[in-house]
Amino acid sequence: MEEKTLEEMLQEETPVTEEASGEKDAGQAPDPETAKETAAEAGQPQADQENTDDTQDQPADESDEEETGDEAGDEGNDEKKGFFSRRKKGDKEKAALKEKIEGLEDRVKRQMAEFDNFRKRTEKEKQQMFSMGERSVIEKMLPIVDNFERGLAAIPAEEKEGPVASGMEMVYRQLLKQLEDLGVTPIEAVGKEFDPAFHNAVMQVESDEYESGTVAQEFQKGYKYHDTVIRYSMVGVVQ
Repeated sequence: MEEKTLEEMLQEETPVTEEASGEKDAGQAPDPETAKETAAEAGQPQADQENTDDTQDQPADESDEEETGDEAGDEGNDEKKGFFSRRKKGDKEKAALKEKIEGLEDRVKRQMAEFDNFRKRTEKEKQQMFSMGERSVIEKMLPIVDNFERGLAAIPAEEKEGPVASGMEMVYRQLLKQLEDLGVTPIEAVGKEFDPAFHNAVMQVESDEYESGTVAQEFQKGYKYHDTVIRYSMVGVVQ
């Protein structure tokens, strides 16, 4: 048997030692602190970082959702406020327009009433002026009528059928017809009870035919223009 050199013997012992140490290491339970340190050095920081990232991402998502909900709520409130604001503005415009229309209607009614009053007043004044003009002309024509009556009364009975008397009679009657068409009527006096609204008593007379207070004589005939006296009758009243 050959003797082995010292180097060969050392080389043969070295693998056994390594394997034995490996087996020893594999069979021996790892130290908790060493395992913790090893895990911390190897993968724990990365896991912690991932967890930290997840934790940071999750609140961000929730805050985004909350912000989105708040924005939606704000938009809804803005829409409601805008709707009510437009509605309120529309109601104000309608009220202002209604008030303006009522004011214009009241103004038109007032102007129409004023115009109607002006028209009635103008028509009345015109009628009064026309009546005054007619009355003035009629008053100037009444003495002509009186003269025709006196002239016809002075004609002798035998001449009343003559051409002059007949012509005067025709003119006299035509004049009375025109006055009657204008609304002029004579006031009845003789035989009527004295009325100061139509008669002007100038003297008292005695009469067996009429009672006291009755008009017995008429010195000047009176006339009415419609319902207005334009000349009183000059009469003599029985005592």
